[in-house]
Amino acid sequence: MSDAMESLYPFLYSDTSDLAAVLDQVRASTVAKVAEIGELRREVAARDGARIAECAAQAAARFRAGGRLFAFGNGGSATDAQQLVTLFLNPGGEAPRGEAPGWAAPALPAFGLANDTSVVTALCNDVGVEVVFARQLAAFGGRNDIAVGLSTSGNSANLLRAFDEAARRGMLTIGLAGYDGGTMAELDSIDYLFVVPSSSVHRIQEAQTTIYQVLWQLTAEEVSHVPRHTR
Repeated sequence: MSDAMESLYPFLYSDTSDLAAVLDQVRASTVAKVAEIGELRREVAARDGARIAECAAQAAARFRAGGRLFAFGNGGSATDAQQLVTLFLNPGGEAPRGEAPGWAAPALPAFGLANDTSVVTALCNDVGVEVVFARQLAAFGGRNDIAVGLSTSGNSANLLRAFDEAARRGMLTIGLAGYDGGTMAELDSIDYLFVVPSSSVHRIQEAQTTIYQVLWQLTAEEVSHVPRHTR
């Protein structure tokens, strides 16, 4: 663990007491990380940009048919799922950059499946953590709905069960994963899988943030039938 931490933050393990030298190391480390995530985002955009737009069109069709979005993940990915839900529920009143003045993204129904601690802890304690999302989708999910699962490894058993349950119910299924996609890449139950090709959890989650932000904006535009000026 200490070796891993030292590779991420070498300035914390430096023997020097020279403040200027430490600040130079901090600056260099920050610049390197910014360059790394920038390159990773460009790679994802080049490879998956068209698929993200296609996925957004499919999601918009579900919303127009009365569907809802259910997002889920574990740990930091649960936090990202909450942020995704917030984007759809409370997008704010100003038009995104590049959009027509006066246009406001519509509020769309979305739910975070890790948010209700009573439900989550009851399922974990009484049944098992592997069903914590699948059971909720079984109770609430319908064929016009959307299931979005986020993971860094792509191997979370409770996400795999949730995607299978969502697919059985005819839901549109969207997965975000890192590394090589893990077990999520082997599932037939995920309609759209977006993989961030990195072994750094930090960079994976940063790139996933960009993916779901773009997915939200494109979906909101499709729902509102707003043409993008940049298309």
